[in-house]
Amino acid sequence: MRLVIARCTVNYAGRLAAHLPLATRLIMVKADGSVLVHSDGGSYKPLNWMSPPCRLAEETGQWVVTGKSGETLTIDIEEILSDSRFDLGTDPGLTKDGVESHLQQLLAAQVQVLGDGWRLVRREFPTAIGPVDLMCRDSAGISVAVELKRHATIEAVEQLTRYLDLLNRDPLLAPVSGVLAAQSFALQARTLAGDRGIRCVVLDYEAMRGMPSGDLTLF
Repeated sequence: MRLVIARCTVNYAGRLAAHLPLATRLIMVKADGSVLVHSDGGSYKPLNWMSPPCRLAEETGQWVVTGKSGETLTIDIEEILSDSRFDLGTDPGLTKDGVESHLQQLLAAQVQVLGDGWRLVRREFPTAIGPVDLMCRDSAGISVAVELKRHATIEAVEQLTRYLDLLNRDPLLAPVSGVLAAQSFALQARTLAGDRGIRCVVLDYEAMRGMPSGDLTLF
């Protein structure tokens, strides 16, 4: 990674033309060949950039970055204030917390939060149209299909409805009721689920992980 702070102007020529007037900016040259021009504002997004594969030709006072389609990013440098290089090594990548697979794992281990006396039958219960996240039985022994989402929308209700229509054709399972469990719900999803007899459960992810938080709530 190369980080250059410089007073510069920047011109892009390609399908469109763009110009950045003289100002102090951060120029990043990454190991993958990409070149990004940042200001001290505007959050994470660069003012202009060139993605790899591209070629950087560096001359005194001017950098020209050429992209694969012939577009160019020309950086005219009036003054370099700082020029540093760092070896960041290989990045292990982003590990996302709170994704649906984590919710499924946590709820499978704590299925009692859905009701006293509940038990898990199987995770990823197979059907002809895809797996149901959790198949459970409630305290009365009734089959319950549980679909998990981070944010439940109308599409989630429709998905669970299709599962329930199919599962209720199986005499070994029927009757099968449905639970839609999520960290948050769209208002339309809550309304449609209630109309179709699907119970909605708000999951408190932090509490399920054993972190201090509010209680799991039903509506």
